Amino acid sequence: MNWDRIQGEWKQLTAQAKSKWAKLTDDDLKDAGAKKDALVGKIQERYGVLRDEAEKQVDEWIAKVSSHKGSSPSDPADRKSSV
Repeated sequence: MNWDRIQGEWKQLTAQAKSKWAKLTDDDLKDAGAKKDALVGKIQERYGVLRDEAEKQVDEWIAKVSSHKGSSPSDPADRKSSV
């Protein structure tokens, strides 16, 4: 899943982001607004990590979300019409 797809599904993914980074508030996630740089900045701020570490965490999270989305039978993109 690339970041464009993350942006398209941001509202659905905020719960997963909140679970991953519990120190982020709902306002933090809303302010990030599906912008990768903003999310990285909020993680830096809340967790006191360097930008490289925050970017690594976000990239790992994207990969995890991607692997779960791709294997989910409930993903509409994975369903085939039986008509």
